[in-house]
Amino acid sequence: MISTYELDQAKARQRYRNRQSNGFGKNFERFVTMGCDFYKREGLADISKVDEPFRVIRLLKNGKFEGRFIRKANPDFEGTVRGGRSICFECKYTSKGRIQQSVITKKQEEVLDNKYRLGGIVGVCCGIGDRHFFVPWEVWINMKLYFGRKSASAEDLKKYEVPFRQGIRFLDNIFRSMYDTTND
Repeated sequence: MISTYELDQAKARQRYRNRQSNGFGKNFERFVTMGCDFYKREGLADISKVDEPFRVIRLLKNGKFEGRFIRKANPDFEGTVRGGRSICFECKYTSKGRIQQSVITKKQEEVLDNKYRLGGIVGVCCGIGDRHFFVPWEVWINMKLYFGRKSASAEDLKKYEVPFRQGIRFLDNIFRSMYDTTND
């Protein structure tokens, strides 16, 4: 039988892992935002972080408040790239060896599917350890077909790897394919 002490220790370890994962995810989004800032400065895109939908319940002291989410969140980033095409994507990070397709919520999937059907640039900007990828929606939603399972490793995604220079440069591969004239 597990003692109360062992149970408390296990819960404390889980809380620590959850906070650590949350911190990694927040940092990953900051690096993506730095990439958005780079593309905006260069006149290549105007992409913004979408705020979480919440309502303030009660104001507290020192600029703090109590709040609650009022609906399921949309994807993390939306905007427009040079030429007028829309872009919409979700950010996900894992320190484990594989990223699971199921990290995208049903609501996010619905929004991303709709934007994809309308012709937008849609995908998932993801990090696996210290590597970064922009996975086209067509590939993400069909992981089982592409990789034989509903998860992907960094090696599976190497074709979609993007550099980290002045932030995560998630659009570099897309711009390269859009403006590549060597195939003409």
